[in-house]
Amino acid sequence: MTRPPTAAQRRVIDAADPVTGRLRGTEPQLTALVKRGLAFRHPRPPHDHFLTPEGHRVRQGITPVPEPAGPGEAPASTGVFAARVGGEEAAADAGPARRREVHSAWQGLLELRRMTNPGGATDRPCGWERTHLVRAAALALEAAGHAPAGREGGGYRVRETPQPEAVAVHEPDGAALRACAATLEGAGWQVSEHGEPRTGNRYLLASPRRA
Repeated sequence: MTRPPTAAQRRVIDAADPVTGRLRGTEPQLTALVKRGLAFRHPRPPHDHFLTPEGHRVRQGITPVPEPAGPGEAPASTGVFAARVGGEEAAADAGPARRREVHSAWQGLLELRRMTNPGGATDRPCGWERTHLVRAAALALEAAGHAPAGREGGGYRVRETPQPEAVAVHEPDGAALRACAATLEGAGWQVSEHGEPRTGNRYLLASPRRA
């Protein structure tokens, strides 16, 4: 699991602007937060630093965890927040607390799009999503109310693929798979449906849209 921020870094995170996530701190502090994935440096002058979605969750007391290590793996349940990619033991837990966490993470991601996309566009993925494809796609699906797969049974599963900037979304129910496609397209992803050569099972390939 990702090491928690130091006390000094935590103070910088807690002092972030509550709306924009803008950070103030020394250059070494801000650089360290960027390396941990908790902050990003805005590409346009004056190059201020802002919290990433993980940084917002740390500020709320919800520690992020890494995404799956391989295309066929799902993260183990650790009791902390992570976008559910499908296959987690805790995937069936979709109570009010979980829905609030997911809603907060999605709003933080939209704010990140607004701050980093040209023209403040929120209708297409931002740079952070392109470097966290599995988590970004899974968050879009869970925020829209789709059910992730548990250890057994139906639901979506988001996995890495050998293709650059593409994830695979598996869902055994055809209608649910098409609904996942519509959600991702609405969230700014390019989606196409394919069939596995050996089994014929249908799945989606999704890539962040650039324009």
